[in-house]
Amino acid sequence: MTDNTYDTIIIGGGPGGLSAGIYAKRAALNVLLIEQGVLGGQIVNSDEVENYLGFEHIGGAELSMKFSQHAQAYDLDVVSQEVVEIIPGADFHTVKLANGDIHKTCSIIMAMGGNPRKLDIPGESEYYGKGVSYCAVCDGFFFRDKTVMVVGGGDTAAEEALYLSKLAKMVYIAHRRDALRASMILQQRIFSECKIEMLWNTIPTEIKAEAEGVSSIALQDTVTGDKRELPVDGAFIFIGFVPNNHLVPAGVKMNAQGYVITDEKCETSIPGIFAIGDLMEKYARQIITAAADGCTAALAAAHYVEAKKSSDECAL
Repeated sequence: MTDNTYDTIIIGGGPGGLSAGIYAKRAALNVLLIEQGVLGGQIVNSDEVENYLGFEHIGGAELSMKFSQHAQAYDLDVVSQEVVEIIPGADFHTVKLANGDIHKTCSIIMAMGGNPRKLDIPGESEYYGKGVSYCAVCDGFFFRDKTVMVVGGGDTAAEEALYLSKLAKMVYIAHRRDALRASMILQQRIFSECKIEMLWNTIPTEIKAEAEGVSSIALQDTVTGDKRELPVDGAFIFIGFVPNNHLVPAGVKMNAQGYVITDEKCETSIPGIFAIGDLMEKYARQIITAAADGCTAALAAAHYVEAKKSSDECAL
């Protein structure tokens, strides 16, 4: 077991966390980034990114690699471990890891992101990995020349449906309303793709399967209540994300949806603890805004650490 002390600890290695790491290092902070998975976050699973400044078209995995390489160029200290607890303190905050290591830090930047929201219908969890997926880039290859259904109406659902249309024989998009929430450019691509068919005012009520995997989805019309069953080989669900707030310590204010409430510096209701990216309450959830959050939080953390050190409350 090791016990180390840092100026700031960043929990999460997505675009926000890596951006925070870069700015923290540039501010000459003693910083540790903890990521239990792959550096780069969920963009690793994106087929193509078209809206990150400076890149008209770039693969998600490639952009993720560039983020990671940029951060590593600053000799950012990265630990691949699971965080099990964040304990706020008056002088130092404490971060406990699954391997027993304990780290003390003057400030914490929480960048834990979120996970796909579930439909919570019969068959969804039972057939996960057997035709039910939350990542078209990860699993689309297995549905070449097959029929699949995408559930959702936002940008992610539209992007994944377009990706699947390159592989599948037919792609249905089931949306509970009569209009998509996706950006207009994505909607135009959806409506012009002959292999995509919209199922308006439609929600799945059950995912059914046979021995080889998903075989059909039971559907219900949200207006008329009519029910029917549609044969498909796969279900791809993109109805939003749930913030990974299980590590958020007591005393940090969150909204009704579980997103952390921060001020303009990304600081939470506990001094010295910051939240960024998909974990925080915000309007736009994009790669570029997560990176901006990381910058803001790191600069604010640097100011916080400097003030604490000058008062000898957080001298390392």
